[in-house]
Amino acid sequence: MRRFRIRFLGTFGVTFESVHYILTKTIRMSDLKVVGGSVISGTVTPSGNKNSVLPVMCATILTEEPVTLRNVPEISDVAKLVDFMTNIGSNIEWDKKSGVMTIINDSLDEKAAQEGFPLGMFGAVLLLGPLSARFGKVVIKSQVKGCSLGMRPLDPHFIMMEKFGAKITRNCNTEISFDNPKGSFIWTDHQSVTTTENAIMMAVLAKGVTEFVNAACEPHVQDLCNFLNSLGAKIEGIGSNRLVINGVGKLGGGEFDISSDHHEITTFLALGAMTGGEVRVKKAIPQHFPLIIDTFKKLGVEIEYDGDTAIVRKDQSFEVQKTYENNLMQRIEIAPWPYFPVDLLPLMIALSLKSKGEVWFWNKMYYEWGLFWLPELVKLGAKIMMCDQYRVLMLGPCELKGTIIKCPDIIRATVALVMAAMAAKGESTLQGVDTIFRAHPGFFEQLTKLGGDLEVIDRV
Repeated sequence: MRRFRIRFLGTFGVTFESVHYILTKTIRMSDLKVVGGSVISGTVTPSGNKNSVLPVMCATILTEEPVTLRNVPEISDVAKLVDFMTNIGSNIEWDKKSGVMTIINDSLDEKAAQEGFPLGMFGAVLLLGPLSARFGKVVIKSQVKGCSLGMRPLDPHFIMMEKFGAKITRNCNTEISFDNPKGSFIWTDHQSVTTTENAIMMAVLAKGVTEFVNAACEPHVQDLCNFLNSLGAKIEGIGSNRLVINGVGKLGGGEFDISSDHHEITTFLALGAMTGGEVRVKKAIPQHFPLIIDTFKKLGVEIEYDGDTAIVRKDQSFEVQKTYENNLMQRIEIAPWPYFPVDLLPLMIALSLKSKGEVWFWNKMYYEWGLFWLPELVKLGAKIMMCDQYRVLMLGPCELKGTIIKCPDIIRATVALVMAAMAAKGESTLQGVDTIFRAHPGFFEQLTKLGGDLEVIDRV
């Protein structure tokens, strides 16, 4: 195994200027050339869920015992978190080839959490809960600025922490301090995944019982709960919007398998349908896919299961499913799980470019900029009517032609643009596909093996 260990900097431990650089530096800058018309066919095995592995890694801070994680994806967000955690004292061994990671947090530097915690990448907000629970104090040195999807507020996290007894002081920095956190009743005004995950990580070591109403219940939240229970936590209601957590005071060590990424499973099925090929995806967690299958069907795409292998056959009909009310158009609504996932919305929008008929997409999430990448689809030939920043009407089928596209800093939106370019006539250049490296290991290499005509051009 390759050992990742970074020496502390300076006399008093790690400097947070260096950690901020680690979290925000650009790993890679790449463009992509796509020759349209190729067919994606073959069998793939999805990687581990990025949105599972990040909170699970953060949750290891709650124990001093060794933890082994399997099916860890080799992606840039994981690498950034490894760098950060090793800088505050984690001992991490990561065998990237096998996807096995061992973490021991028996010698974390308490001062590191109290000298100015930076939030250079939003995923770092998941460290607030476990660091607060372990050390009783965290200082936030800089604020989250948001991303291409919209602003990411910290207020829900602070309000939740106050329920556990936190004292929060806001001046130039924000200081969070605890004195013996106690279980609480929490009812949030929306189902925030990261707020739920931080609350779970606070509650497992707090004294007493915590009841969380309106909790997020996405597959990655379920992974976090199951992981913590494997270490000795007592979490009930996993997979529902009401969690009851009995604080245990101390967690042990253990081993845990990160689940397959349902986003990546859907991505390969959508790519196969978009290009007219047959794709089989192994380890495709069928228990999470009934609604996703029904959503594909609305666009005229049939998904089958053979055991835990998902299959999309070649040459789908792409006939938009008619509604029972003839005066209403087909629509796809996006909201927190168990609704259709917001991260998969771009893939369905891309598929609708081939579908025969009109489809109305309604994003009920609070990402106010989540659809502002659609003008790039228009460049390719999409017929789109924007109603507002949350609703869009897609008119298909569309005749797509290759062009130059600027990709947004949104993972699945960039994947959707790749899908559209692969279905277009001629050559396209996608500028800035780097965001895909955050979530999908070896994505373009896999597409090439499956028949895609692609070329990645690294600028850095």
